[in-house]
Amino acid sequence: MDRHDERIPTETFATCLDNMPQPCVDLVVEYEEGILLTRRQNEPAKGEWFWPGSRLYKGERLDDAAVRIAEEELGLTSVATERLGVSEHFWDASSVDGVASRHTIPVVYRVVPEDGAEIALDDQHDAYRVVTEPPADANQYVTEYFERFDVGQ
Repeated sequence: MDRHDERIPTETFATCLDNMPQPCVDLVVEYEEGILLTRRQNEPAKGEWFWPGSRLYKGERLDDAAVRIAEEELGLTSVATERLGVSEHFWDASSVDGVASRHTIPVVYRVVPEDGAEIALDDQHDAYRVVTEPPADANQYVTEYFERFDVGQ
């Protein structure tokens, strides 16, 4: 099956978000010093410290999505990945006008960058930091991943 990564028309995307959950991939990027968090610039969770992540494209394998997202959102071109599990997120916000809420189902991956790899954020994030425990100002799902997936241990 071909991968469909073209932009979905806003009206169609809004209908999808209004009526069904969205499959996503979230990344827990692990360094010796701790775990990478990024500050989001879009809803949901705009302005909050969160995991890098994105939607899954039709026809895209989960493992491939984890590698793609590491490169597109963080500029990491060589990473090792491990699937940690699945979560579910319920949001009272959306990045699409007219859509009041969002339900995402992220498949969570641990990502270990190649030694010396530098982060180059895309325009969805304005900052990053490496932490050893969930910061007080992080989104609730950051704390959930630390607890459920033994992140930072």
